[in-house]
Amino acid sequence: MFRFILRYFHDIEIAVESIISNKLKSILTALGIIFGVAAVIAMLAIGRGAKQEILEQMKMVGVNNILINPIIPDKSASSSEEGEKQQRKFSRGLNMLDVEAIKENVPSVKRISPEISFNSTAILNGVKHTAKLVGVSNDYFYLYNLPLVSGTVFNKFQDENGVQVCIIGANIRSKFFSKIDPIGQYIKFNGIWLKVIGVLQKTNVSLTGFEEKGVNVYNDNIYIPIQTMLMRFQNRALVNTKLASEVSTSIQMFGGGMGMGMARVIVSSSDANTQQETNYNQLDRIVVQVQETEQLNTTTEVLSRMLTRRHSGVKDFEITVPELLLKQQQRTKDIFNIVLGAIASISLIVGGIGIMNIMFASVMERIKEIGTRMAIGAKKMDIVVQFLSEAVLISITGGFIGIFFGIIMAKLIEKIAGIMTIVSFFSVFIAFGVSAAVGVIFGYSPAKRASEKDPIESLRYE
Repeated sequence: MFRFILRYFHDIEIAVESIISNKLKSILTALGIIFGVAAVIAMLAIGRGAKQEILEQMKMVGVNNILINPIIPDKSASSSEEGEKQQRKFSRGLNMLDVEAIKENVPSVKRISPEISFNSTAILNGVKHTAKLVGVSNDYFYLYNLPLVSGTVFNKFQDENGVQVCIIGANIRSKFFSKIDPIGQYIKFNGIWLKVIGVLQKTNVSLTGFEEKGVNVYNDNIYIPIQTMLMRFQNRALVNTKLASEVSTSIQMFGGGMGMGMARVIVSSSDANTQQETNYNQLDRIVVQVQETEQLNTTTEVLSRMLTRRHSGVKDFEITVPELLLKQQQRTKDIFNIVLGAIASISLIVGGIGIMNIMFASVMERIKEIGTRMAIGAKKMDIVVQFLSEAVLISITGGFIGIFFGIIMAKLIEKIAGIMTIVSFFSVFIAFGVSAAVGVIFGYSPAKRASEKDPIESLRYE
């Protein structure tokens, strides 16, 4: 390659001089390459950013996880025929017994964690901060790949006996324990003191729109053992049992003497006075992890049949597989990025056609120059190298400028549209390589045509 350059250095020099002497024409010729390369780099950056975002979100929803969420009954649905059919059957909703049944009867389950959460205020030394309290089992931190920066997860005794301990997110630590080590300190949540035994690593992944897929804003959460939540904070199963007991007592007291019609009036009055919540589920979510990805669909079907039977045929739950949802979204984005990349590549092809047209015109304009060079001893290969070098130099220069604009475009898209973009060396290399190839492919035909000109006819050309 080096010997080739030395041999034909004078031809390349002539090509450079020609480009410099026709700056405006050269710039206009390179525009198609510039915009094409910039568009390819920007589109590849969007595609890579989308893929990275999906991968991060997959980590945060957990690998091979299945989510079981309760369907909270709508009061307005009770007037419909379907609502009346559902009311004739009794279901306890999602509860701890469901968790134990899944553990014992579904062999493909690797880990499982119940979840109860509610928002309130954390307080320490007069400082208040809104946070979410989440009751979970010890498996939860392995289900969602949540590493600790300090401390430990719940031990077996704390997990089973409702000990008042907690693991805090990064934002909770910075808000309350910015100057001291939080491990061993106490924080009050909803009037109850909790001992901090662990701190989660901070996450910077964008989670907008993924809350329903099982992704939590971990930085603002306080985690406690599920038994601590049930014993000291919230247990809807006890509330529902108490209400059912009161209703049963009212029916026994008044049903015999006044008839069932009066009993119905008393039940309705009790509902109005106690303002019973429509959410009768003990748990807000059950997270199940299977051994292998191939078992996701079959396990989902087994869980659906099992819970339907346990809930007396009442479909008061829904099962989702976040990983499959995210993979489906990734496939959609991949198709979209392929389409965008194809459209951007068309710009490069158009730019190459523009180079070829200009080079053909340049050959016609410089017939006498070609004839003169060949008359004084230039070979056909010298003419090919001269015109081919001119096309390649224009293309490569356009490629460099296009790379610069492509990187700027990717950053602007990320800043203005809020879309994650990642410009990789691979995408720059591909775009630059394609621009050089366009110069060679579309520049060779005009160069070859120039070399085939007859010197005598070229010198006579007016």
